[in-house]
Amino acid sequence: MTVAQGARRTAAQVVGVVVLAVAVAAFLSVAAVRHGFFDLKVYYGALDFWVHDDGEIYDYLKPGTQYGFTYPPFAALVMLPMAYLPWPAAITVSVAASVVVSTVLIWWLLDPVSRRAGWTRWFALAVALCLAAAYEPMRETVNFGQVNMLLLFLVAVDLLRLLPAGNRWAGVGIGLATAIKLTPGVFIVYLLVTRRWRAAFTSMAAAALATLVAAALFPDASREFWTSALWNTGRVGELAFVSNQSLRGVVARLDPEHPSTLAWLVLVLATLALWAWRCRAAAAVGDHATGLALTGALMCLVSPVTWVHHLVWLIPGLILLVDNAVAAPAGSRRRRALAGFAVVAYGLLCSRIVWAWEKDFTGLDGFLGSNTYVWISLALLVLLPIRRTASPAGHPGAGPAGPAGSAVEPADVPDLVEVHRGTPAGERHRVGGALPVG
Repeated sequence: MTVAQGARRTAAQVVGVVVLAVAVAAFLSVAAVRHGFFDLKVYYGALDFWVHDDGEIYDYLKPGTQYGFTYPPFAALVMLPMAYLPWPAAITVSVAASVVVSTVLIWWLLDPVSRRAGWTRWFALAVALCLAAAYEPMRETVNFGQVNMLLLFLVAVDLLRLLPAGNRWAGVGIGLATAIKLTPGVFIVYLLVTRRWRAAFTSMAAAALATLVAAALFPDASREFWTSALWNTGRVGELAFVSNQSLRGVVARLDPEHPSTLAWLVLVLATLALWAWRCRAAAAVGDHATGLALTGALMCLVSPVTWVHHLVWLIPGLILLVDNAVAAPAGSRRRRALAGFAVVAYGLLCSRIVWAWEKDFTGLDGFLGSNTYVWISLALLVLLPIRRTASPAGHPGAGPAGPAGSAVEPADVPDLVEVHRGTPAGERHRVGGALPVG
């Protein structure tokens, strides 16, 4: 490519990004709900009540609502500086933090795809960030002032960077995320299921240490949380509310007055069994990026409450669908199936489609439509391909996509396995997969 051709290409890409950004801004002006940083106001008000009014943080309820601070005391310790910031500064920090960690996470997942596909890397990232801004869970996270992306980032540091490199600190991020909000503790289970013993014990130690530090500093708040606030499910909202896109929400919407706990537990156990099998397959070939995506989908499914903004945990899975589609042979049914899956899933997750059944989720259409995001999470858990890396699992040097080189052939790997992400198109071979092959 000549200098002139390169300049024209760059100019076209800049124009393309600007046009896409304007289109996304127009879409958001119509589709995005303005929540006024509702959750951030809860955190801010609870911390102000705790620090400046000498109240107990778990006694605080946002005026006119049933909502209070629901996170463990270590989260309160992490958020404590917010009590000394003016409200506009708290908003700025919240939005900036989500944008920065989202950019880094998307770069980690997308940059290897860009390099292998020959895409202009800055252009691919810019397009991805525009698309992320339109993604309903992302815009809900920002508009509520939620901490979801910060927790996902902490987990991703472990699974995408430290664990594949054999770093002894792998697990600390998962432990801290668990101490901030208990649900990321499912990634400790991932480490145990995949026999990453050192990282698992490191994560448990980090979570325990953070919790003990918070207990030593705030004994009254810790006692209140672990003995009372944790078990007060009324503080988080109604299980049958359409925003609850978990298996518990599915069951609750079938019978809002008397949701079956037994039916939910059966679904959870079946989902856990499928997840464990798939994650062991991913870890056996060193594919911790897919392990991250599968466990994120699992967390959304089995958590009793998964509000729409929690579905940012599906972002790694959606990006890996694109990765697998790009890696598939050009023109193949596999490429079309994976690309189609990614486009449809992303489109639905931008559309607010579940809200069409907010008032009435009865009947077959209500059952299918009000749980649309649950079906997407399940589809990712079942169909997201697993692919080999160049180094055996657990050996230093096997990154999330693996360095360039030949695929390894570990024994006893289930059939849901795809080729190494770094293998050139002419050398790819089919190993197996959950979607059709062309």
